[in-house]
Amino acid sequence: MRATWKGAISFGLVTIPVQLFTAAQEHDVPLHQVHEEDGSRVRMRRFCEAEDKEIPYSEVTKGYEAPDGSTITLSDDDLADLPLPSKKVIDVLAFVDADTIDPLMFSKAYYVGSSDRTASKPYALLRDALIESGQIAVTKIALRSRESLAVLRVHEDTLVLQTCLWPDEVRPAAGVAPEGDVTVRPQELKMAKSLMDTLSEDFDLSAMRDEYQEALQQVIEARLQGVEPPHEREAAPSDGTVIDLMAALENSVRAAKGTRGEDAEEEGEGEDAEIHTLRAGKGGKKSAAEKSTAAKKSSGPKKSTAASKKTPAKKTPAKKTAAKKTAAKKTTAKKTAAKKTTKRASA
Repeated sequence: MRATWKGAISFGLVTIPVQLFTAAQEHDVPLHQVHEEDGSRVRMRRFCEAEDKEIPYSEVTKGYEAPDGSTITLSDDDLADLPLPSKKVIDVLAFVDADTIDPLMFSKAYYVGSSDRTASKPYALLRDALIESGQIAVTKIALRSRESLAVLRVHEDTLVLQTCLWPDEVRPAAGVAPEGDVTVRPQELKMAKSLMDTLSEDFDLSAMRDEYQEALQQVIEARLQGVEPPHEREAAPSDGTVIDLMAALENSVRAAKGTRGEDAEEEGEGEDAEIHTLRAGKGGKKSAAEKSTAAKKSSGPKKSTAASKKTPAKKTPAKKTAAKKTAAKKTTAKKTAAKKTTKRASA
């Protein structure tokens, strides 16, 4: 890495010679503006409106337009002579807890390295003091002719300078959040936490990749080879329909577990029990889809059961009556035959 700034950290009466290195390196695919018809590069030229001609970069300076429309020019010498107390110095102002600075204020990060051997011990002293206290150092620094608020913190075993926005540069968030009182049921909150836990299991931030840049690289490779680039199916846009929040959370939990390859049968019983418990706590209310499914399931089997009960109830008494009549007829016939036999014997 090449140093982008050289100066010193002013820590009380201690001065630590350091240099800054850009900590981040974006991996954007470089694209140029070209003429669509022939692919030739399109160049931007500096054109003077008053003289109606192109001018060299050496004749370009900065200007400020006053409220009355007049313009004043500021040369590099004017900007170089600005009274910046933190010029070439990282001035440590205070030490605060890490959560004191809202991450919304963080801007660009730089690795801080020592610029000579004599800085090794005071560098290590400041680093270890920050680690031991769990704090960060609030500083000021002049970068590119602009004074910035910054913090010094520790990343692994290296000091990091993180430039920050000034407090008045952060816009207030008033009026952005939904207005009015919104009631969140405890059951909904519990299901949301369950979804958060499911999505967080086995998460590895280092495995994240820029899928857009990968897809763009595939398109470039296809064009270089003279073949049709791959086309991905666009996701269907949401129609903005208001859905049952609990049903959406339940389906999200199931979908998240499905993407991790978990066995639905093994997880199903415990998951369904938890969902039923949450439903019961919600007052037993079900979504329209659940009510429709329950109605379909209950309508079929009930008709069949009722029919099976009615049929035996009507036929059973008829069978018993017929059996009784048949038995009575046989008994009467036997008695008549016995009387006739007795009369013949006596005769």
